[in-house]
Amino acid sequence: MADRIQLTKLAHCAGCGAKVGAGTLSKMLKSLPVHHDERLLVGFDTSDDCSVYQLTDDCCVIQTLDFFPPIVDDPYTFGQIAAANALSDIFAMGAEPKLAMNILCTSTKMTDMDVQALLQGGYEKVYEAGALITGGHSIMGEEPKYGLSVTGFAHPEAVLLNSKAKPGDCLILTKPLGIGILTTAAKGELVEPELYQRAVVQMCTLNKQARDIMVQYEVHACTDVTGFGLLGHAYEMAQGAKVTLAVQADAVPVLPGVRTWAEMGLLPEGMYRNRMFAEPGVHAAPGVDAALQDILYDPQTSGGLLIAVAEKQADALCRQLADTIPCACIIGQVEPQQEAFVHLS
Repeated sequence: MADRIQLTKLAHCAGCGAKVGAGTLSKMLKSLPVHHDERLLVGFDTSDDCSVYQLTDDCCVIQTLDFFPPIVDDPYTFGQIAAANALSDIFAMGAEPKLAMNILCTSTKMTDMDVQALLQGGYEKVYEAGALITGGHSIMGEEPKYGLSVTGFAHPEAVLLNSKAKPGDCLILTKPLGIGILTTAAKGELVEPELYQRAVVQMCTLNKQARDIMVQYEVHACTDVTGFGLLGHAYEMAQGAKVTLAVQADAVPVLPGVRTWAEMGLLPEGMYRNRMFAEPGVHAAPGVDAALQDILYDPQTSGGLLIAVAEKQADALCRQLADTIPCACIIGQVEPQQEAFVHLS
């Protein structure tokens, strides 16, 4: 029997670490014309997770698209992770996904069974999210890539933006950091199987439960933490809301082993892009060491939600999240705008 394909051997970058840097992306989009439509509530000219178009007084359509090269070797698991990551943008907006379409570049080195397994993984996550896959588009290439375009719906007043955080809000993060560093260490066979499997399960886990719980509370802003890292996404949230996010670095949940690998310098390329983009707007107190800062810039694949919730409801929200999402915790608060958009202490 032929050896099973190792998808990561076919990819130059892994998962959301392949994203174009936020700073580079801003330059690319800067000169493009922006056309206005009074029903377009959120477009590409902002840093939000999805576009939002109002259909009626009671309904908005929410759209997103996400795909990337493999971050794991197994095709089925890759399909699950890529689908969970694409669906996450809809959940971060407080919306419900309903329709999805496949985006697939299949490598010439993949068998038909590999492709079928990949698509099966994606299909199952979409159905778990309560949505339907209705088609898609596929091409051939040397490097495999997979993801989804997703359409969701929400009431206009229920849509959550990443730019509405208010001073006094508490910040909650629902998944631990370190995926990019851990998968980099895994390439050197430094990660124990149990810990690697924990990271895989985390990437496969939908943000649906977090979304279902948070919409019951006074949440002012939300974003998912993916390729730009915690500090990249926090920087965008603070810029949009014209506030400062005060993050307690040692309160941020981190996967086991990640700090050791960060201290060893096992860092993905995307971490450096994220630092270059966000560091001018970040002030780190002297006690926050370089390794911990690297972790906070680490690109995440299918990461958790960063939620800005009214302080009076933060503890209750965190307790309810903890019933099913034990790593969810308060990592800081929103303050009036200061010189730095993000302050690490």
